Amino acid sequence: MKTLELRSLLLALALAVSVGCSDDSTNPASGDPGEDPPEVAGMPLVDTGQELCYDDQGSIPVPSAGQAFYGQDSQYDGNPPSYSPSDDGLTVYDRVTGLTWQRSPDTNGDGEIDAGDKLTWDEARVYPATLNEQGFGGFTDWRLPTIKELYSLIDFRGVDPSGYNGGTENLVPFLDTDAFEFAYGDEEAGERIIDSQWASRTLYVGTVFDGQAAAFGVNFADGRIKGYPVSAHGGREKTFFVVCTRGNPEYGINQFVDNGDGTITDLATGLMWQQADSGEGLTWEEALAYCEDLQLAGHSDWRLPNAKELQSIVDYERSPSTTASAAIDPLFDCTAILDETGETNYPFYWTGTTHANLSAQAAGANAVYVAFGDALGYMFGGWTDVHGAGAQRSDPKSGDPADWPTGHGPQGDCIRIYNHARAVRSAQ
Repeated sequence: MKTLELRSLLLALALAVSVGCSDDSTNPASGDPGEDPPEVAGMPLVDTGQELCYDDQGSIPVPSAGQAFYGQDSQYDGNPPSYSPSDDGLTVYDRVTGLTWQRSPDTNGDGEIDAGDKLTWDEARVYPATLNEQGFGGFTDWRLPTIKELYSLIDFRGVDPSGYNGGTENLVPFLDTDAFEFAYGDEEAGERIIDSQWASRTLYVGTVFDGQAAAFGVNFADGRIKGYPVSAHGGREKTFFVVCTRGNPEYGINQFVDNGDGTITDLATGLMWQQADSGEGLTWEEALAYCEDLQLAGHSDWRLPNAKELQSIVDYERSPSTTASAAIDPLFDCTAILDETGETNYPFYWTGTTHANLSAQAAGANAVYVAFGDALGYMFGGWTDVHGAGAQRSDPKSGDPADWPTGHGPQGDCIRIYNHARAVRSAQ
């Protein structure tokens, strides 16, 4: 693509993003039923919302350039969340992404959000047709969101309550509860606090556990993307909270340009990416420094991407088991590794986003990563892909992986600590 054409496209993208971040407080979804809110093109990304800085244990004062842990998520600004609920309280318009959402997963309409509202994935697939027949919110073009659309809502001011057994009134979910209605797992129905998984329509192209078909979902209670079995597994069928979306049909569609200089520009997001990766596993602190120190294609403002930026370049039509590749466009180079099974696989990649948890000892000890290879876990006496290439989980920022010989958590998530890095910068 010629330089002039690229600049013109980036200018158009900048204008689209500026529309998404408008300060106009008028409710675009109010007025006549069915009135379309303003259009937004491409895939402008909502910032993660993370405000604190962390080392490998807890929150710290803001580090300066050259200091340890400089260059993390909260030190770089993105498009701040900007939601506009409709006057009738049924929908929420996202001014950044151009997507309109159902405000509540209260599918049975009883005014309570609990296990009774959850749907199987097959039920979730047909749920939009019900909304369209009703003209819900004045619209008839509702759809079950893709995983990239659904992940646009995640808010990393949340705190992971995994392992916590107290009340939920003081917990902070990974969703803006001023804009959306939310509930933790229904303990009265036998669920765990963290059982707040929300469904997407994105099927995993591989399989999870012992060969199960799976769909990706976002857990707004514990702040992760995982692939969940879509048929009965372990004697029961997985159920999800469900909200549908509409608008901006371009959201989630990358527009990659190979710049021929070791960089890839995504015209959909306005981000420029390092075409290669770090080539070796790094601790989180090392990954931050690697990206901050990178000099590439005449640019010195590289940084470690935040969680939403990195997830935006996952290719959910690829996986090691189906395409013998990482879950990323072939324009990118992806270092092959030997995984816990001794097989060729592809790395987890660090983000600059800390995955805060309730542990008083080490509330900031973990950081978010995105799996571009199999998201392995130790189950059934061995390692297996439990959550799918394209999952988003978290790892300790430092330590010895040998301390976790059978992983961590209910699905034995493998703990690597030494993950790869791929730098990003603004292309504008």
